[in-house]
Amino acid sequence: MGFDLPPAKSDDAVVTLRGIPVPLTSDVGGAFISDASRNRERLFSDQRLCEKYGLSYEAWAEIAQNKAFRLAVDAEHERRVFNGDAAKEAAAKLFAEAPLVLGEILNDKSASARHRIEAAKELRATAATGAEKPGDASDRYVITINLGNDQKLVFDKRIAPLTPEEAKEGFDAE
Repeated sequence: MGFDLPPAKSDDAVVTLRGIPVPLTSDVGGAFISDASRNRERLFSDQRLCEKYGLSYEAWAEIAQNKAFRLAVDAEHERRVFNGDAAKEAAAKLFAEAPLVLGEILNDKSASARHRIEAAKELRATAATGAEKPGDASDRYVITINLGNDQKLVFDKRIAPLTPEEAKEGFDAE
């Protein structure tokens, strides 16, 4: 049952990056396919892709002709679209431009006071992103085990970063 597909030629399942043949199924090959998918989505420029992987534009054009590579990029692109990664990254890229636009509104003397105040509020909210947690708060894990009859075991533990001494002890033990 199913389809019997001929095995891919070994030349098709490999790309040459920085003069080294890299299988598309390797970690580096997978990263390259992901970045090529971002390139297809216009999140990663040709120039950036070529710089990151040490490719000339001619080598990049040659790799783009590789059928196995194109199919892998298509599959990765579909995965990124369906799980929302493509949209999230595109939105993040556009969001990075928002402070500049808000700054222009804030500094535009001809804009209404209401628009300038709203721009200031949005800039404040954007500047505070990631600061929702107090500085000294650390992550906590709470595990609750229900034993029945209204009995519960609760483990509430704070996960604190290692002190320099604890980190050093961990390396000395090995």
